[in-house]
Amino acid sequence: MDEWARLENECDLKRSPEVRILSPPLKTNMRDKNVLISKAVVYRKKGDKKEWFVVRESQNSEWEIAKTNVRKGESSVRAAIRMLAEEGAMRGKVLEEAGRAGGAASINGDVVPVRYLYYLMVQKGESGEALGFSETEWLEYARAVRKLANKRDRQMLSSARKVMRELEKKRKKKAKSGGVA
Repeated sequence: MDEWARLENECDLKRSPEVRILSPPLKTNMRDKNVLISKAVVYRKKGDKKEWFVVRESQNSEWEIAKTNVRKGESSVRAAIRMLAEEGAMRGKVLEEAGRAGGAASINGDVVPVRYLYYLMVQKGESGEALGFSETEWLEYARAVRKLANKRDRQMLSSARKVMRELEKKRKKKAKSGGVA
């Protein structure tokens, strides 16, 4: 019995009062055994302030920046956009890469390298109910940093905020010069 079938058998939805969303087991490129994770550092403008999107994937997990596995043949940018649409019920625009990080994970008993790509994104339009996460919150920067449990996520949120400010400065400078770069 493969891993996916085993998980389906363990999760008897008829006995459970809550609905569980299962995802297939993580696939890796067996040639180089790299796992690629795309993380979306999303903000929205709320009046004159900005709010940052943080999530909990399950009730027992810690607060983090929204993430997804990059599928075979998919770019990490496209994976971030897909994840926001499918799990976050929102549209987002990738503005810039906010940073990269590496690590390792144990998958089926093998330790494999994991690469994280963080993208600064802005929410476009209104969002629906985010069904792909246990909980979501939009928080001002200081509260978002305190809420994130992972040091790497806190660092990347800081990096994304710096990138956002640089982009805003460039946009203002371009507007002052009449649109000439």
